[in-house]
Amino acid sequence: MPLMNFKEKVYTLCSSIPKGKVATYGQLARLAGIPKATRAVGVFMKNNPNAPDVPCHRVVATDGSLTGYSGVGGITQKKKMLIEEGVSFKNDKVDLSVSGWEI
Repeated sequence: MPLMNFKEKVYTLCSSIPKGKVATYGQLARLAGIPKATRAVGVFMKNNPNAPDVPCHRVVATDGSLTGYSGVGGITQKKKMLIEEGVSFKNDKVDLSVSGWEI
């Protein structure tokens, strides 16, 4: 699969994550067809040219950690946005059993 098609698929998948839910970088990589491309998904989110249409703030680490956010305010802003959307947290991690996106 050419990289550009993979990138477009990742952005399309990310666009379909509803408010109040999150996906993981690995989940998006698997759903887009390249399960080992977790880091590439992270790079795509970091360089997302289509925010907020592609809600990259709704993508978190496999354990629910908020890893990186290149928007203004960094991870603090990412957490604030997720809380405002109704995402559940346990301490500083998203409670994936409540707020994990299932497709």
